[in-house]
Amino acid sequence: MPLESDVALLTRAVLLATFVLSAVFGAIVHRTGFCTMGAVTDVVTMGEWTRMRQWALAAGVAVLGFALLGAGGWIRPADSVYADTRWMWLSSLVGGGLFGIGMVLSSGCGSKNLVRMGAGNLKALVVFIVMALSAYITLRGLTAVWRDGTVDRVYVGFSGPATLGHLSAHYLGWSAATALLVPALAVGGVLLIWALVGRDFWRANNLLAGVGLGAVIVGMWWVSGALGYVAEHPLTLDATYLGSRTGRMEALTFTAPLAWAIDWLMFYSDSNRHLSIAAVSVAGVVAGSFVHAVATRRFHWEGFRTTEDLATHLIGAVLMGVGGVTALGCTIGQGLSGVSNLSLTSFSAVAAIIGGAVLALKAQAWRLERQA
Repeated sequence: MPLESDVALLTRAVLLATFVLSAVFGAIVHRTGFCTMGAVTDVVTMGEWTRMRQWALAAGVAVLGFALLGAGGWIRPADSVYADTRWMWLSSLVGGGLFGIGMVLSSGCGSKNLVRMGAGNLKALVVFIVMALSAYITLRGLTAVWRDGTVDRVYVGFSGPATLGHLSAHYLGWSAATALLVPALAVGGVLLIWALVGRDFWRANNLLAGVGLGAVIVGMWWVSGALGYVAEHPLTLDATYLGSRTGRMEALTFTAPLAWAIDWLMFYSDSNRHLSIAAVSVAGVVAGSFVHAVATRRFHWEGFRTTEDLATHLIGAVLMGVGGVTALGCTIGQGLSGVSNLSLTSFSAVAAIIGGAVLALKAQAWRLERQA
């Protein structure tokens, strides 16, 4: 059993590794223009699929990497925060739809706005604050009561985690390793093949966005699930994931962590408040984007053009905060981290986020046509 001082040192290592990986994430997104909302916009408005293929490549790498870590015994997939025994289909659909609409109105999802904030965008700073507060309220406040009393009560329960891997093991009788690898090869393989087919995609930025961000997600699973795992904590004598607010293995996500970052800043003097993977990842993304923006001379201040622009971003930020918590994740949390687990809730959340974004884009186009 490790000593208490050893646990404290290991916790700092987990948080430092999280900051570094998150900073790499922010720098890559700033350099490559990776953006889920942008990818949907490109498809809807121009029929251009390059950024969507970036996302598919990142997801494919994350899926295969998570499965290899699990099959190799480095992490415990059943301990993932996405390995819930319930398929929260209604929460993910309603929340995902709200989030998808919100990210169009706010010019990007939570992670994209953190990247923009690091590059000097003051609109993104406003989105961050409002989204964080809305997420906090949906975690513990008024909209949390509404969420808990409505959509969260509708789900499909399973005897084990609602992921393709665990369902394969249960219903097909496969071994744990086989049940992890076969569905991962099927889903991840299809994503990789679709993304990489055609030489037009084989450009440095596209490969960096897909492979780089997918590898960051895999790295975070190792940091949280292997480096941060303590089989017997010296104080509780229970198995523990250090730095985790949920008590489970975590990767990157950017809805609830915005709230936890604000919480840590507001209650910094409270000895019961501790830095977590969630809060550190927010700081890391901003720092990585800032460093890259300054290094490439792309840092510049940007603000709201009109009152209508401000109002639109405020509405979008609220929808993302409420929707992201309700859907149990965002375009990164459910779209990459959750999908890497092959979680049923993640699949339905991603579909709803894309659907909400398409609906918002169509509504914007209709409005512009009427104004014209």
